[in-house]
Amino acid sequence: MRVLPLLPLLLSGWFVVPAHADEAQDWLKRLGQAEQQHSYQGTFVYERNGSFSTHSIWHLVQDGKVRERLMQLDGPAQEVIRADGRTECVTGKLAPRLGDVSAVAARQFDVQKLNDLYTVAMEGNSRVAGRPVAVISLAPRDQHRYGFELYLDRETGLPIKSLLLNDKGQLLERYQFTTLTTTPPDDSQLSPAAKCQPVAQADAGAKLGSTTQAWHSDWLPSGFEQVSSTVHRDPRTRIEVTSLLYDDGLTRFSVFIEPLQGAAVPDARVQLGPTAAVTRHLSTPQGDMMATVVGEIPMGTAERIALSMRVGKDDAQAKP
Repeated sequence: MRVLPLLPLLLSGWFVVPAHADEAQDWLKRLGQAEQQHSYQGTFVYERNGSFSTHSIWHLVQDGKVRERLMQLDGPAQEVIRADGRTECVTGKLAPRLGDVSAVAARQFDVQKLNDLYTVAMEGNSRVAGRPVAVISLAPRDQHRYGFELYLDRETGLPIKSLLLNDKGQLLERYQFTTLTTTPPDDSQLSPAAKCQPVAQADAGAKLGSTTQAWHSDWLPSGFEQVSSTVHRDPRTRIEVTSLLYDDGLTRFSVFIEPLQGAAVPDARVQLGPTAAVTRHLSTPQGDMMATVVGEIPMGTAERIALSMRVGKDDAQAKP
């Protein structure tokens, strides 16, 4: 389950008494463990950029392993099957929108780190999908990330409603359950439909090309760290593309780097709801490259990251 959007930045820790601050920290700790401890199934609504979609989810925790199935209920049938954060099969266009759901939820939260990056506050109690919830807000301490408001199920600690907000308190994304039960799904509910196509797993031992080995960012917002680096060949162009994934504990963004090989590709910047996509040209000793940053981060932050990408030795990264 993806931890999406949160609430206004109006009520920060300035007004929180110590007891409530401690309670918010306790809920944050429960959130970090909930997805690895509880099986559940239900239906949720996803709102982004003015459009809505409805999805069913089956999430099984068994013998320390997590298996999950997501099915979009609107329009053409689309689904994703994931096991321990890896996508096993997918249909339609669902993967680009929800493919990172499990991976995000599965990470172990570093509560102290999140407190350094966000002001965490207890906002009160409410109900979602007929279940009592605790409401906590995470207001960013800088301009390089968005704020969250999370509605955590009091029984399990699962985030069953989440709001993503910009610096003006405007809603960018909503994720909200309409039904939820903690009954573990059975094998039939976790089995993919016939049209779910297997996803080939990247070969971790694959040799990287010389032009794609040592990419890094000279500047990152405080708290973001590189958590993975892979190289794959574009099936159409056969060009090697380097993919880097960065994470601050709640938010992730990706950087894709590929050689231009004389192609005339203009710089671009696109905002789709909370997702910024920025493409910039880079001149390197290996030739002209194209760096593309995609993630739920402010546009200015994405542009600065794209222009900071370098190939070569990764010296100490500058912080804001």
